[in-house]
Amino acid sequence: MQVQALYQQKRTTAAEAVRQVRNGDFIVVPTGVGEPPTLLTALSEQRLDFRDVKVGQILAMRKYGYFDPATTEHVRHVAYFFGGASRAGGQAGWIDFIPNCFSEIPAQIERGQMPADVVFSLASPMDAEGFFALSLGTDYTMAAVAKARAVVLEVNPNVPYTFGDCKVHVSQVAALVEDERPVMEVGLPTIGVVQEAIGKYVADMIEDGSTLQIGYGGIPDAVVMQLAHKRDLGIHTEMLGEGILTLVESGAVTNRRKNYLPGKMVATFALGSEKLYRFMDRNPMLEMHPAHFTNDPMLAGQNDRLVAINATLQIDLLGQCGSESLGSAPFSGTGGQSDFVRAANRSRDGKAFIVLPSTAKGDTISRIVPVLSPGTHVSTSKNDINYVVTEYGVAQLRGKSARQRARELIGIAHPAFRAELTAEARRLHLL
Repeated sequence: MQVQALYQQKRTTAAEAVRQVRNGDFIVVPTGVGEPPTLLTALSEQRLDFRDVKVGQILAMRKYGYFDPATTEHVRHVAYFFGGASRAGGQAGWIDFIPNCFSEIPAQIERGQMPADVVFSLASPMDAEGFFALSLGTDYTMAAVAKARAVVLEVNPNVPYTFGDCKVHVSQVAALVEDERPVMEVGLPTIGVVQEAIGKYVADMIEDGSTLQIGYGGIPDAVVMQLAHKRDLGIHTEMLGEGILTLVESGAVTNRRKNYLPGKMVATFALGSEKLYRFMDRNPMLEMHPAHFTNDPMLAGQNDRLVAINATLQIDLLGQCGSESLGSAPFSGTGGQSDFVRAANRSRDGKAFIVLPSTAKGDTISRIVPVLSPGTHVSTSKNDINYVVTEYGVAQLRGKSARQRARELIGIAHPAFRAELTAEARRLHLL
């Protein structure tokens, strides 16, 4: 059958498409803005018709109707990573959580360790050969497509068609719905004086010809804003955002000196503006690949001078990073932090940066602590940590003793807390 005939055969309403879901199913949804709003709204409206359906996703962007503690026996959200839409429910316990490293989710789906009965995803328009691009959230969704009983796509002309391992053929699809609303836009975080100071320390240590992985947040974006004068930077990252687009426009990113996929930017999901999504469309410089490719430390680490820039919430004097919880209360998730820290450590002349303001709550709390708060989820281990940066400087910890680490970290703590940290380090026999 011709691909256009197949398309028309599978085209339906969102209310009908949601009937592909059965009681007990696990629905996989892409990261961030790759989530399909029309389908998830229809699922929310019909949620009382289902029992024991779960929706798994990294970084939900909107609180759909099914984000409802009163109806979790019908449809429950399962977070692979908490964001603004899911954090409160996770902390209250009515949203569930699956711990993971981003790079390993596709393999866990493939092996049946993480379920995938149905896929709901935004998709680009179909090409002449019958392929859609899952460009905004390639991540673990491609593995779920291969595993799922039913793939349901929300086709939107505002979704970019991109190259890479992100294509789904119309023959693989159970149902299609169409929508033309703009793709959700996500602006740059607020960058203050502290973020700028941290960004300058990191930017000064990034050499021409480096390949960058840049996480989301004010500090990583503050670094990016100070790299426009660099030359021949490359991109091998999980998230493609506005900061990277700025570097491309300034001429700083050429990808010429990458060892792995030279000439190509590589990412697994996008989070930005309509301008970014237009930049992605049929751009031969860009490839979108699943997370087991982008975040594999062995692959990413083949690039010399790989720089990984990620944020943490708290770090102890051994260098353990609590990047995803406030004590035992979940806040985000591991994501790709540990993947890229390890990748940068493997890379020749690579640099893994963990960045954080020295204090929180109006300078009343030190983020550098003798020991992590009880229940804190450790994201980057003491064995993997390398550079730690606050607004007071850079501590290089890799290869250093516990005593040396304590001194280095106290040296970049807020001055008001250094005496207290020193006394606690002595009590712990670190000094």
